[in-house]
Amino acid sequence: MPLLTIKLLYNMGVAFSLGSALPTGIVVAGTGAIIAVLLTWLTVNAPKMSRTALTGGTLIAGGAIGNFIDRLDGRGVVDYLHSGWFPTFNLADVFVTVGTAVLVLGMLRAGKEPETAE
Repeated sequence: MPLLTIKLLYNMGVAFSLGSALPTGIVVAGTGAIIAVLLTWLTVNAPKMSRTALTGGTLIAGGAIGNFIDRLDGRGVVDYLHSGWFPTFNLADVFVTVGTAVLVLGMLRAGKEPETAE
């Protein structure tokens, strides 16, 4: 049995289909607001962040924007990676998840990375 298979699903909600009963406009507006806050936070804090933390934040932003663009047509986020034991997901979800882990690691290791030349 393969580790991952392709299975097309449209997720109208957010993580694990939470909020799928909400109107699409509410989900799009809420997601857009969260992305705006994330991008503002990254922009303001980028000069103080370690390279690892900034990489994590960038992965999160990229995945979030990818899912947001998917959501704009009103059909929801296209999920297609299926394991059989975990909810179906997409590459943008992988970016958000890995990015979160990398951001946390970078923030926990703050001050332990070499300074970049200015």
